Amino acid sequence: MARNNNYVKAEVDVYQDVTNRIIAEIEKGEIPWVKPWSEVKGPARSYSTGKAYCLINQIILEWSGEYVTFPEAQKLGGHVKKGEKGTKIISWAKIRKVEEFVNEDGETEKRERVILLPKYYTVFEVSQCEGLERKTTEEPTKYGTTPIEAAENIMNGYISREPLKFIQSGGNRAFYSPATDTVTVPEISRFENVAEFYSTSFHELTHSTGHASRLNRFSGSDAAAAFGDESYSKEELVAEIGAATLCNISGVENANSFRNSAAYVQGWLKALKDDKKLIVQASARADKAVNYILGVE
Repeated sequence: MARNNNYVKAEVDVYQDVTNRIIAEIEKGEIPWVKPWSEVKGPARSYSTGKAYCLINQIILEWSGEYVTFPEAQKLGGHVKKGEKGTKIISWAKIRKVEEFVNEDGETEKRERVILLPKYYTVFEVSQCEGLERKTTEEPTKYGTTPIEAAENIMNGYISREPLKFIQSGGNRAFYSPATDTVTVPEISRFENVAEFYSTSFHELTHSTGHASRLNRFSGSDAAAAFGDESYSKEELVAEIGAATLCNISGVENANSFRNSAAYVQGWLKALKDDKKLIVQASARADKAVNYILGVE
């Protein structure tokens, strides 16, 4: 079988390798799923199709740029500059397996199961190429004329579509209750930085997409999101990546966030080191959660 030279050898443990790359960024003091500047250019995307990459690839590619593979650049009439180094990102290979099982009547039947396996391919930013012109231009977010308006529109659009209660309280706790389908956050006036209000609200609203009536992420027990079990770290990371992405989309600044604190950084370092699949799986779930909040099919 001919090998596509864009793809890294199959024996590479993609989960572990991606996790190691994320850990290396965190150890340098960078939280790679948090972008500390407002979004104007749009997400990292395929130059050929114009489509935005999935969130794990957004994180790997630092949330911006237009990318092509080596053969795509040539096909489009350009070429990668000599000596340029590409970036490995993830695609998913579908493996179809036929399994036998015994039905209720004691008869043997067959069913097909699709398994998704991550693999790498290498891309280059357009600035690393010659003969290709950048397609995207700087445009304001489509959700509003200011970051605050954009954030409000995203929140209100989601809340208005769902039988979800959103409460600003006089307390100092932020949480989502699956039992009552309620998001509670402190009043906006209690935040020193208004961006933290939106980041916190987006975090809890991302949790709310896991409700059984929505994306059903809580594995049969709604308590998992609130009190934590073995899936607690994954759900928290889903909410963190979801909140960061919605802040990026709306243009809300994430600089000087509590997410730069030593305790926060060390907590995620330990979680990532304990579970090599955590960042990839949480990013995939966050992708679905963000699209659900935005009303994107």
